[in-house]
Amino acid sequence: MSAPDVEHSARNEPPGRARGREVTPDTAGAPGAPDVSDTSVGELIGDLTGDLSRLFRDEVELAKAELKEEAAKAGKAAGLYGGAGYAAGLAVLLASLAAVFGLRHVIDLAWAALVVTAVWAVIGAALHSAGRKRMRTVRPTPERAVESLKEDAKWARHPTN
Repeated sequence: MSAPDVEHSARNEPPGRARGREVTPDTAGAPGAPDVSDTSVGELIGDLTGDLSRLFRDEVELAKAELKEEAAKAGKAAGLYGGAGYAAGLAVLLASLAAVFGLRHVIDLAWAALVVTAVWAVIGAALHSAGRKRMRTVRPTPERAVESLKEDAKWARHPTN
């Protein structure tokens, strides 16, 4: 195998591996730990940048998953808003007519229409409030991914801590 092939295969090792053997904090520098004394600085830097690249790709995937989850919650809340509007519209149209004609035997027709309108306005406000409350639970920022990226950046600045 040529030198570039060896470097390429070493860079494609999974994170935490050096020359095919697992490296953990417990085994680093211990007897039986992989000997990296013959590994060039370029290979080590290549391994490090490859691992960091994979780490940040994984963090981006986590952020995408969180955003998708929050978008689903927002969609459900928006559905409640739409359902509230549709239900309020139908209810106002049909029940209002029936109530107005029923109340016209007790009070004047104009007052009956006003009373029925006020009742449906209260119902619509209650549905709107429920949708608004649900919408407030939506968090548009991927909080777990942001926290994880902060930890990764801290580790990258001080990998021995």
